[in-house]
Order: sequence, then C-alpha cells, then structure tokens
Amino acid sequence: MPHWSVYTGRNEPHDGIDDLPAPPPWRAFDGGPALPPPHDGDDATAVSPDRVHRAKSYVATEESVRLVNAALCLRRPLLVTGPPGTGKSSLAYAVARELRLGPVLRWNITSRSSLADGLYQYDPLSRLYAAREERGGVEDHLRLGPLGTALLPYDRPRALLVDEIDKSDLDLPNDLLNVLEEGQYEIPELVRAARHSGDGAAEVLADGTDTPVAVRRGRVRCRAFPFVVLTSNGEREFPPAFLRRCVRLKLRRPGRDQLTHIVRAHLATPNGDADRLITRFLERASGGELATDQLLNALYLTGVAGLDAESRDDLAEQLMPYLSAAADGDGF
Repeated sequence: MPHWSVYTGRNEPHDGIDDLPAPPPWRAFDGGPALPPPHDGDDATAVSPDRVHRAKSYVATEESVRLVNAALCLRRPLLVTGPPGTGKSSLAYAVARELRLGPVLRWNITSRSSLADGLYQYDPLSRLYAAREERGGVEDHLRLGPLGTALLPYDRPRALLVDEIDKSDLDLPNDLLNVLEEGQYEIPELVRAARHSGDGAAEVLADGTDTPVAVRRGRVRCRAFPFVVLTSNGEREFPPAFLRRCVRLKLRRPGRDQLTHIVRAHLATPNGDADRLITRFLERASGGELATDQLLNALYLTGVAGLDAESRDDLAEQLMPYLSAAADGDGF
C-alpha cells in the first residue's frame, strides 16, 4: 500500500520512492517516453567524497522529514530558508542518497542567473561556424541545464538543488512559476529545426553527463515531478504567487543535542574538548551569527594540532569569528 512518508532521515538508502502515492490530479504529469533514472556512478561529481560525506552525515529534524515528504507527495518545490551553515543544501544530497534519486542536479544562483540558464545553454557562434562547414545540427550546440535535465521524463524523480535563490534578480522567482507549475518547457531552436526538417527527435546532452537524451520536437515534459530544493538565507521576500506554490521549511540554529549529533556524524571520534567547544560555540552564537561548519573546523583542527589547552582556545577563537561585522569585535 502506498505510504506518503517515504523519506525517513535515517540515511539508509532504500527504494521507498516507488511506494509514493499517486500525485494529486492537478499535479499529474505524463511526459514520455519514460527514461530510467541515472545511477550515482553515471556522474563523476556525484561520487566525490565531499558530496557523499554531506549526504551520509546530514542530521534531519522531525520537521524537515515531515516537510520533505509533503513536498514529494504534493509534487511541489521545497523552499528551505535559514541562516548560513544550517544544512539547507546538504538536505538535497541526503534525500537523494536515501531515496536513490541519482546524482543531484545543482544550479547555483547569482544576480545574473536567468531561467534560460537553468533550462539549457545554446552556443549560436559554434552553430554558425559548423553551418558554414555543413556539419552537425542544432542539437550539437545545445546542452540541457540542471532545471532542464530535472524535467526530462524520468520514471523516478530527479533531485534538483537551486542554491541561494535569494541572490537572483527580482524576475527569476516569477519566471520559474510557469515552468515549475506546468512541468514542461520548449527549446525554440529545436522547435524551429523540427518544423523545417520534419525530423521530430534530437539527441541532446543532459546536465552532468556525456550521454545524450532524446528531445522530441523541441518539447520537454516531466513524468515524475523532480524533488526541487530551493535554498534561501532569508535575505529577501518572495512574491506571494511563488510562495504559495512551494512547501516551506525554515531551518533554525541547532541546539545542543542536535549539534552533538552533527559533530558525531561528521567526526566519528571527536576530541575530548568537543563538549566544551560546543558549549563555547552556543554561548558565542547567542551574541552573533555563527555557522555550524565553523565549530566542525575548530573541533577537527584543535584535535589534530596537538596543542596545549590555552593554544587550543586561541585557535578555536580564530576559527569561529562572527559572520556579521557588527558582532565581530567580541572575544571568544
């Protein structure tokens, strides 16, 4: 029997995504032909040690587990907000690993990012040079972006991380609305080519791989809506129309118990000063902005440096400065 809660947060890979209930009628998609999901080994970046470690060591809260499952079940993007260092982007890797969704597709947002960047990249100059030599077609000068790849008709959802969307210009969240709502998009260059040539299919490279996929008549429509994680540091407000189409998760600064779990997940044998440094970290966090990875850096380095107690304190202070300029003058 289908069960809506397929993500457990226990970091044990399984095929529970196959038991996800059918989508709501207004979020059902029928793209095709169906593509098998890629394996982690299909993308070299997916098996890099840092990404694997982030996925394995992520410590999920009950709230994050509940809202991840809500986003998966409703086929809606998950908007994750919170201070830096609270694990917003790591959540996408943890979910993808546990549910075996394949390599995470990552779109890092800047102030210059546009919807087209996420969908596909097209090089008209190389196309012009190739046309002069009468070789290749339009598809040879196209590559799907992370968003465009996530919306291919995979029979399992892909995981897409849209990182730091609050850095985008004002138009990008609204531009995303139609694509995420409809689960489809067009590539005008391929639409025109199909119209003129009569050939309905083109082989296009997908993001993060050198294996081409078929795009028919320039149109892409998803089959399983991707697991989309949009992260934000909370530096700006988003339009109401955008917000109502997202499941919203707000991550808070971890308390002592969660910090202890995080430290043990990252450092299997933390040094004997772990409890004391966690206490100092929490004391300092009450007076200014700190990130969890600062604590991890301090614990790791003070553990391997072989310093005396006073020197370890001095080093930890230097490794855990406040992130905001207003509080940066305070001591450890």
